[in-house]
Amino acid sequence: MAEQTAHSESRPQTPAGTSPGIRTAAVERARKPDSAVVRDALGVGIAVGLSGFAFGVTSAGAGLSLLQTCALSLLVFTGASQFALVGALAVGGNPLAAAAGAFFLGVRNAFYGLRLSQLLALPRFVRPLAAHWVIDETTAVALAQPTRHAARLGFTVTGLTLYVLWNLTTLGGVLGAEALGDTDAWGLDAAGPAVFLALLAPMLRTTTERAVAGLAVVLGLGFLPVLPAGVPVLMAALAAPAVLWLKGRSIARNSNRNSNIARDSDADRTKGEDR
Repeated sequence: MAEQTAHSESRPQTPAGTSPGIRTAAVERARKPDSAVVRDALGVGIAVGLSGFAFGVTSAGAGLSLLQTCALSLLVFTGASQFALVGALAVGGNPLAAAAGAFFLGVRNAFYGLRLSQLLALPRFVRPLAAHWVIDETTAVALAQPTRHAARLGFTVTGLTLYVLWNLTTLGGVLGAEALGDTDAWGLDAAGPAVFLALLAPMLRTTTERAVAGLAVVLGLGFLPVLPAGVPVLMAALAAPAVLWLKGRSIARNSNRNSNIARDSDADRTKGEDR
């Protein structure tokens, strides 16, 4: 019975009546070797983990100590939120506003956790530790896997690689910034925003996502001269509901237009039959 359960867990679920070609492709995908999963996970973990250096430099430039910076990477471990926090502090923002901006960026991880909890189905005693690694990259790697075993492996390798490398490069960034002195003179204060944009840009695949990003930039820059530092980031968060509201209105308007066209067409056809 246990063996049957294990086999059924790893077997791809294909609906009845599926063509043999599709079933074969599903089977081959489900047989993705562990080495391929590890390779993909290491690639993501190393590529993103190296950007911890930029965070260390940015944090040091914002005036945070080595201990404070390393504590953020160890305990918070969500890159975008960390960059948002130190970026707001760097320009003299209110710590509460900076923390609020970081918090709202980090809320997305809670939604990732809802999906991953079902996918990974980890033992209860492991979940608090695994929750610390629920971020964009680990979620993406886990969701890309065909089986639960592969998802667990991808999540673990990505999380471990990224966590270790991110913290090491954070330390290196702080030490490097201290050795260089004034980070503004070297232009390193722009390293954090540049890395964040580089990570964000490939994720903007749809017109809606690009519209949200564009409006967020407009709101952030527009409120920058008139609001305290850190608050424009919160105002930029209004871009998402605004774009979604406009998209909903557009869909409703098109639906009404199509309904009117269909009704007029039916009316014309009825008149033609009466004649």
